[in-house]
Amino acid sequence: MFSGIVEALGTVAHIIQEGPGCRLVIQEPQIAARTKVADSIAVNGCCLTVIDVAGDCFAFQAGPETLKRTNLGELHKGCRVNLERSLQVGERLGGHFVTGHIDDVGHLADRRDHGEWSFFRFRIPRRLSLQMAAKGSIAVDGVSLTIVDSEPEMFSVALIPYTLAVTTLGPLKVGDKVNLETDILAKYVERQLQGMIHPSEG
Repeated sequence: MFSGIVEALGTVAHIIQEGPGCRLVIQEPQIAARTKVADSIAVNGCCLTVIDVAGDCFAFQAGPETLKRTNLGELHKGCRVNLERSLQVGERLGGHFVTGHIDDVGHLADRRDHGEWSFFRFRIPRRLSLQMAAKGSIAVDGVSLTIVDSEPEMFSVALIPYTLAVTTLGPLKVGDKVNLETDILAKYVERQLQGMIHPSEG
């Protein structure tokens, strides 16, 4: 479980093909110093298991399904990624509960910069909009954000200078792909409503 508060920006050091998947090696000295094999780390919001730690680098294995359904499949050497270690019991929760299980990908449809502040609109699969609402929470590439407006195939967020500076969201360009995870509470509400509309028979 994660909070959507990015701890550090890592750099892709190597991508090594392994069968149908790959080994993703990330460089970030502060995270590496506090990480051990089998730890869970969110990489652009996607929960991965550490399989090796060496110096200031740590490695993950990503299968074909992960590469296909997230933006991790588009990474290359030198790319920056958002990193967050899993929560520990008793820690403060600064964002919202994020599982690290990506629901789908979205694309940046519009970006409006106002000095150091920005307003983003993302295009999304229509089915995800049922789990979104204005003032609700969304994780974009692992970053906990508050939704400004929610439409059937679009949502918007307002980004403060700090978020733009310390995450991968700052350099985003129109058309770029992002990982999306909707609020886990919204998923349960939608499920309950589906059960009320289509009660099981028998």
